[in-house]
Amino acid sequence: IITYDNEHYPALLKEIARPPSLLYVKGELESLSMPQLAIVGSRKPSPVGLENAALFARELVESGFIVTSGMALGVDGAAHRGALGGGKTIAVLGAGMGHIYPRVHRGLAGEIAQKGALVSEFPLAMQPRPENFPRRNRIISGLSYGVLVVEAAVKSGSLITARCAMEQGREVFALPGSIHNQQSRGCHELIRRG
Repeated sequence: IITYDNEHYPALLKEIARPPSLLYVKGELESLSMPQLAIVGSRKPSPVGLENAALFARELVESGFIVTSGMALGVDGAAHRGALGGGKTIAVLGAGMGHIYPRVHRGLAGEIAQKGALVSEFPLAMQPRPENFPRRNRIISGLSYGVLVVEAAVKSGSLITARCAMEQGREVFALPGSIHNQQSRGCHELIRRG
């Protein structure tokens, strides 16, 4: 458990409007203060979206960044796996450490704890709830210098993370995709708005 005044509490996270008063962390505490870039996107991405998430994550860790994401299905999982191929990654959870969600990512969570960190502001026994995920998203962007949105529908949690990043003064990046792919429309909207 890291409290707000602990030396390991990430300085970037202290800059956001509502930083958590404490963080539960499993893994390498030092990784929380290293340069991070977040990768987020659709839970149901296209095969190209999955490939792009993994490729960008690998390139970022090779350039010295830690990749931060939310360990959700789809783009988040691909980004974590891509980062683990050559570096570290941080997963910000939408539940307590006692409830790894989604369950199919329990193995991935174990790997992340070995090469990076799992982070949550929620008590250990807190189960995943829909209202937890937008709160989690502000931490993903708050830990990071910027957020890369790989694929996202117009109304998605990924765009909530992008909005949080903009409000926090972070960079927002979006990958364009096919005009026929519904999951690219959120990215196209971000690009259109500059």
